[in-house]
Amino acid sequence: MDFEEAADALYAAPAADFIATRNELAKQLKADGDQLGSTRLKALRKPTVAAWLANLVSREQPDEIDDLLALGDEFREATTDLDGERLRELTPKRHQAIDVLVKAANKLADEHSQKVSADVGQKLRETLDAALVDPAAGDAVREARLSSALRHVGFGVVDENGEPSNVTALTDERRQAAKDRRAKAREVEAEETEQESAAERKAREKAEREEDERKAEAQTEFEAAVKAAESAEATVEELDGQLTDAQEALENARDEVRRLTTELDEAKKVARDAQKESREARKRYNRL
Repeated sequence: MDFEEAADALYAAPAADFIATRNELAKQLKADGDQLGSTRLKALRKPTVAAWLANLVSREQPDEIDDLLALGDEFREATTDLDGERLRELTPKRHQAIDVLVKAANKLADEHSQKVSADVGQKLRETLDAALVDPAAGDAVREARLSSALRHVGFGVVDENGEPSNVTALTDERRQAAKDRRAKAREVEAEETEQESAAERKAREKAEREEDERKAEAQTEFEAAVKAAESAEATVEELDGQLTDAQEALENARDEVRRLTTELDEAKKVARDAQKESREARKRYNRL
């Protein structure tokens, strides 16, 4: 299993099992000798409910997602051509395509015993709309590894916190173009290397070693940051559990206080009745 397969498996896991699944898969990558992949996997964030739902519908309804993104291509083409009539024709299709996916998502959520609030439903709709409007957001939705819902705000795509989203998923064409550029760069580098003098080669090798050292230091810092984040996340979960236990204990204590208060009131009443009876008995005795 490589990093890509592990990441797909992680985001396909139930939301409640995300952290445990992430730790297990990271451990497996590390055991397989992929330390970098293990570290990258540990850095992946747990999806919000809306993001989890978007990932789920993307995995389960890939054809409908492709139709949505294809519709987005038509929108952008009509917008570029200033074709108002075509845009008016596409608008109801846009709403219909999103409605179909939201309906499918709600059904899938029911199958996974996941409640979908109105807020989550709205965020899912905004995410699907962002996928239609923005190609990078569309690629990210299709990849089904979102950790946050998305929203298109005119100048770009933001996450659930309103921060700019770093959706960078690549289409097949962009991946191939990037691959071709890297291959060309390697060819140029090979030609330049052949022309280097011994002194230049020595200087370059020294610079490469220094760069490797800097990368190693950065990697160490990155791993430490990931570990600290994991520790903080575990602490939050532990405290959340303790808070739940404390709340339950408090409620039980309140029930016990109510019960004892009732018993005390009854005991006081019995004592008052006994005292009254004692006074009356003393009066009867004194009259004898």
